[in-house]
Amino acid sequence: MDVEFKYRGQNYSVQEIAFVRQLIEANPEAGRRALSKKLCLAWNWVQKNGALRDMVCRSFMLELERSGFIVLPAKKRNPPNNLANRKKPIKADIDRTPICAKLSDIMPIGFCQVRRREEEPLCNSLIAQFHYLGYTQPVGEQLKYLVSAGGRPIACMTWSSAPRHIGARDRFIGWSAGVRKTNIHLIAYNSRFLILPWVKVKCLASWLLGRVARIISQDWMTCYRHPIHYLETFVDTERFAGTCYYAANWKNPGKTTGRGKDDQTNKANRSIKDVLGYPLTKDFRSNLGVTAKP
Repeated sequence: MDVEFKYRGQNYSVQEIAFVRQLIEANPEAGRRALSKKLCLAWNWVQKNGALRDMVCRSFMLELERSGFIVLPAKKRNPPNNLANRKKPIKADIDRTPICAKLSDIMPIGFCQVRRREEEPLCNSLIAQFHYLGYTQPVGEQLKYLVSAGGRPIACMTWSSAPRHIGARDRFIGWSAGVRKTNIHLIAYNSRFLILPWVKVKCLASWLLGRVARIISQDWMTCYRHPIHYLETFVDTERFAGTCYYAANWKNPGKTTGRGKDDQTNKANRSIKDVLGYPLTKDFRSNLGVTAKP
């Protein structure tokens, strides 16, 4: 292929750039959004849930214009930046009476997936107030769980798309860069795990991790039309030992490098964390696209 342009690690040929140029010329009345949708359809840029990858496509076309390959029509409007203008979660006023009991004493435990449901703001608010990292909107595909007992919230979890490259994890799985790029969406990252500070129930955290491992793949399938085969998280060992994860049979294949995803210096610029992972199936490697060695 005669490479003319590279975007997000993907090469685009002279012919493909010419196609974009011809698409713009053939639709002189179309705005940027309409052109982006036409290109998504032409190139089958579609998410697993059937939605067009419209924002990625628009970003691609903007980069093409900045590099001088195409000329886009003038903007018709400036839509608000919902990410920049997102309001902080409103503080929830809930019962903080201490819960000190055995795990069996607080059964049954309600475990509710609240993403895009009326309980989602409460989950966000509790994390914002009581998690040491606060609340940030999860990246990419995401699910949120609100856990309750006796009609009262006791814990929250958020899960999101996995970081695209974690050396320790990738070596443990044994996949190539190409397979990882294709199948990274089959891993879910536990970005927040909170048990409310007034809840003191032995073994609750590991029990919740075991429970979510049994249901998250199907929940992901319902929302995003594909399963999950592997769970992961990071543990800041300067603060925590990761005891509940180990009790739930999570494994530690290594540590992060402390460099972040956009590092250009090859030097640590943030805390180094333990990488913990949990395969959801015995054949998780083959489900993640790893071919068994002969």
